[in-house]
Amino acid sequence: MSNTPHELAEEFPDKVAVMSTLKAEDAHFARLFDEYHEVNRAVHRAETRVEAISDAAEEELRRTRMRLKDEIWTMICAAEAA
Repeated sequence: MSNTPHELAEEFPDKVAVMSTLKAEDAHFARLFDEYHEVNRAVHRAETRVEAISDAAEEELRRTRMRLKDEIWTMICAAEAA
């Protein structure tokens, strides 16, 4: 596991199998999954001051991460309901 907080496997530990299936079978989910991890790592770099960015840019990254996480959760729930 990564030392980066908010990794999806840590956020939804009981949904790892569903996420794996969706990532393999749904290109849109796979793109969202990868984008979430890119944004999450950028937030972590900003929070730990590894990469200096403005407060506004950091806040925008957090909002993007939240939007992606919500969309991913919606897709997980839809897959489980199907």
